[in-house]
Amino acid sequence: MTDLSRPYDVVMKKDLTQGNVTGTMLLFAGPMILGNLLQQCYNIADTLIVGRYLGASALAAVGSAYTLMTFLTSIIIGLCMGSGAVISVYYGKKEDGQMKKSMLTSFFFISIVTILLTVLVFIAIHPILHILQVPENIYALMYEYVWVIFWGIGFVFLYNFFAYLLRALGNSVIPLCFLGAAAVLNILLDILFVVYFQMGAGGAAFATVLSQAVSGVGIGVYTWIKEPELHPKKGAFFSDRKTVSEVIRNSAAACVQQSVMNFGILMIQGLVNSFGTVVMAAFAAAVKIDSFAYMPAQEFGNAFSLFISQNYGAGEKVRVRQGMKKAAAVSMAFCGIISVGIFVLAPRLMGIFIDAGEVLIIQAGVEYLRIEGLFYCGIGLLFLLYGFYRGVEKPEMSLVLTIISLGTRVLLAYMLAPLPRIGVLGIWWAIPIGWFLADAVGILCLERVKEINTL
Repeated sequence: MTDLSRPYDVVMKKDLTQGNVTGTMLLFAGPMILGNLLQQCYNIADTLIVGRYLGASALAAVGSAYTLMTFLTSIIIGLCMGSGAVISVYYGKKEDGQMKKSMLTSFFFISIVTILLTVLVFIAIHPILHILQVPENIYALMYEYVWVIFWGIGFVFLYNFFAYLLRALGNSVIPLCFLGAAAVLNILLDILFVVYFQMGAGGAAFATVLSQAVSGVGIGVYTWIKEPELHPKKGAFFSDRKTVSEVIRNSAAACVQQSVMNFGILMIQGLVNSFGTVVMAAFAAAVKIDSFAYMPAQEFGNAFSLFISQNYGAGEKVRVRQGMKKAAAVSMAFCGIISVGIFVLAPRLMGIFIDAGEVLIIQAGVEYLRIEGLFYCGIGLLFLLYGFYRGVEKPEMSLVLTIISLGTRVLLAYMLAPLPRIGVLGIWWAIPIGWFLADAVGILCLERVKEINTL
């Protein structure tokens, strides 16, 4: 295993099984949170520049495409997240050979899925856009954007695979560095292609793909050069049935969880689209703000998952229990503060993306933000439950909670939105109701799952 006495390892890597529980989690989660904030900058830069320079129709197209791309990349991210949990457990157990086998198996498995997914979406572009009920007046704009953005799926895989690999080893700093460089590049290229070269929505997409290529290829090269202990030995190329089964089980469960979550959001996008361009544009801007607001809680849940998996693998039962309590306190405190901020600042935040003259769009967006913002504690707790179940090798429970949350959201939204007195408000209120129902089930199951009660 890695010699933690080396200066590089001391600076970049953290042993999550040692030290103060709260401090260790926060120090490890900090770069992950900042990295995800930078990840949001990819799409926020697109939204901000497109909204300001290309108008409401282009904003609606890019916003709807963002939801679609989030669903597609969630498949890849889920696979990488699940494989990272497996690698982290073996790292905690200090089983170097099995860790490398899991790493290689994951890489080849996810590579195949990525290639198949990329081919499929290019073949099915038009059916996908019709399913999303994209209005005719923005159809060409959205097609232009997604045709370019789909080329970045492979780079999303490269970045996330190596990012979750490094994080599984306790290194959350390097993924942040590469993502930061890519985010800055994305903003600069957005300005260049959209403002100066006037390449339209396609230019914004091209900027994002080039930035994704820098982060994906860059982190892969870095890992190969700086982590020679991860270089596979000859025997590691031949995985046994147990390793393949374990990787596929955990990766697939996390993948289905992430894709189900984003498929539900995609279905909501289709319902939103049926209300016209004003609601579409409001939703496009408000979702960016919403995602940005609770994203630290989401990424803290992912860091918490790796904290749990390393300690679970190392048999640190007391530390796992302490981590559960401390993480809940940190997440609830953060979500409470953010809820107040979003409720108060919603009009100003919408004004960042939308011209002040677009009163109806801003009003619809503020309405959405104030409803969702009141209940961020619900989604914060749900992210911790997702992370905990993945960390103790019960990824199926994370999937069950996602299905409950998203199923409730979609069912209620489609039931309430057609009612004249409720309309689009039914979509907004369905979201927090789904969060809290899944929270209740997840907490109840903590007392019932045998593997968890033995901790």
